[in-house]
Amino acid sequence: MERDDLIEYSLHAHHNEEHGKAVRKKIYFVTILLTVITVVEVALGAYIKQSSSAWPFVKWSFVAMTLLKAGYIVMVFMHLGDEKKTLRNVILIPYILFMLYLIFIALWEALEVGHAWSTYGAA
Repeated sequence: MERDDLIEYSLHAHHNEEHGKAVRKKIYFVTILLTVITVVEVALGAYIKQSSSAWPFVKWSFVAMTLLKAGYIVMVFMHLGDEKKTLRNVILIPYILFMLYLIFIALWEALEVGHAWSTYGAA
């Protein structure tokens, strides 16, 4: 009987060189994309001050870029992009609904705090 912990699994993969090139190309693309997005986020945060008139654009661009990075990480590194569409939807739709719910709660509470602040003034 052969011991399972001594088997070299990489020798039994049976992949050809074209498949390896495609996998490496995908890894390079995702790595470069995530690096570029991160550099843009850091540059925006470092060079645009909160008192600037462009700050609301910067905040929303942070949200958009973070969602893009999160999507790529989930689809590529967690292999959700390789699954069937039905399984992806079963995982992603409840998550998206939960995120929309959290955004709704955050906006609702912000409006209430803003209303209370304008009604009662600073303490």
